[in-house]
Amino acid sequence: MPGNDIDVYLQPLIEELKLLWVGVETYDAYTKKTFRMYAALMWTISDFSGLGNLSGWNTYGGRACPACNLDAETNRLSHSQKWCYMGHRRFLNPSHRYRKDRDRFDGRIESRGPPIKLSGGDIARQLQDVHVHLGKVQSVTGKRIRGQQTAVHDESPWKKRSIFFELPYWENNGLRHNLDVMHIEKNVCDNIVFTIMNEKGKYKDHLKARKDLQLMGIKHDLWPREDGKYPPAIFTMTNPQKDVFLRTIKNVVFPDGYSSNISRCVDLRQRKMSGLKSHDCHILIEHLLPIALRNALPAPVSSVLADFSSFFCRICSKSIDPQQLPLLQDHVVQTLCRMEMIFPPSFFTVMVHLTVHLVEEVRLGGPVQYRWMYPIERYLCRLKQFVRNRSQPEGSIAEGYLSEEILVFCSRYLDNVESRINRPMRVDDRPCEPDQCESAAMFPGVGKAVGAASFYNLTPTEKFQAHRHVLVNSPAVEKYIE
Repeated sequence: MPGNDIDVYLQPLIEELKLLWVGVETYDAYTKKTFRMYAALMWTISDFSGLGNLSGWNTYGGRACPACNLDAETNRLSHSQKWCYMGHRRFLNPSHRYRKDRDRFDGRIESRGPPIKLSGGDIARQLQDVHVHLGKVQSVTGKRIRGQQTAVHDESPWKKRSIFFELPYWENNGLRHNLDVMHIEKNVCDNIVFTIMNEKGKYKDHLKARKDLQLMGIKHDLWPREDGKYPPAIFTMTNPQKDVFLRTIKNVVFPDGYSSNISRCVDLRQRKMSGLKSHDCHILIEHLLPIALRNALPAPVSSVLADFSSFFCRICSKSIDPQQLPLLQDHVVQTLCRMEMIFPPSFFTVMVHLTVHLVEEVRLGGPVQYRWMYPIERYLCRLKQFVRNRSQPEGSIAEGYLSEEILVFCSRYLDNVESRINRPMRVDDRPCEPDQCESAAMFPGVGKAVGAASFYNLTPTEKFQAHRHVLVNSPAVEKYIE
């Protein structure tokens, strides 16, 4: 992981992008003419830590949100030793009733407006005094260490001036680095599921969180007692509620290829969920949570989580009406404010806070299907399979990629050999051969068996029904029936 030094690897790419910005002569083999080809970089797609390496913004600490920039509203929890990102009331209308509500929020009246959206020029001016030596440099003691920031303002959250600002148009881009919805959904889903199930080591409601509530002077009914115990919250499930919640997820069935088998992640005996992948959380938070929580939690909690799920479902849809985006922004802001009334401050990590900025990125970049990490992660998984020598991963990937390209090229000239090109798909729904169409009309051979074979003895009644089904539906016996 190069970290800030990723700019060293990006230098050849930046040089080519500079050249393509002014255009290069390119030959078109179809028209047999040359034309001038131009190319530009629209944005980058990465996870949140990768966004910090590419943009130079420090994605850790109290100013981790790149959209809020220096105007972030954060609070350091003394007992939990974490930064919480509450203060979503500042995104509401100035006359909204939540702004004057002290008791159910952080004990203060919110009079601030939303953070001002900074332009590329504003960010470039912030980076004027930030200078970083990339690569390993020689220290005073003679030891080689990674380059350090030598900025005028040491408290600046900028770690470097990104190499992308060398592009002549990068400063004018409205959206430079995308927030990855895939990882945001994963982290938000983990926060919700493990908190409501009171999963030890992963939940956000614990003794330290209750002491933070007491220190902040809010939510008096949740303060810990003198013996170190604390009363259960409204969002904490009891064992019968966990049984209802987990049994609903355990018994759900999806169409083939729509989702993985989420029931494998459910342990009814220990009342736990484990092994959730990113796409499992995508399905869980958008489709299963509103149904599973309806009878497992009180209405105030299940309704606000259902509204939060509907926000992700709408923002991940294939098409979004731009005129509905202001309403969607108001929807997510009010949902986050309602969640602040219920959940403790430790619940609101930076990933939960980033959801308030997703609507603005949809307005600038369009649907999230073209800007999230799912296709990139799948391709990276293929590349990781090429690694045979862990000490030289880049060479292993290059060699494996070249070998695969050669095999694919050679397989195009092999007609009678099964290869990746002519191999039947996992769900083979191609039409049957002419000599098989008679039997396939009644018993279509679509797909293939999955798993081990199982045998079942028919009763005499079932044998009679199967025989009658063949006689009634088989075209071969129609000519014998008058």
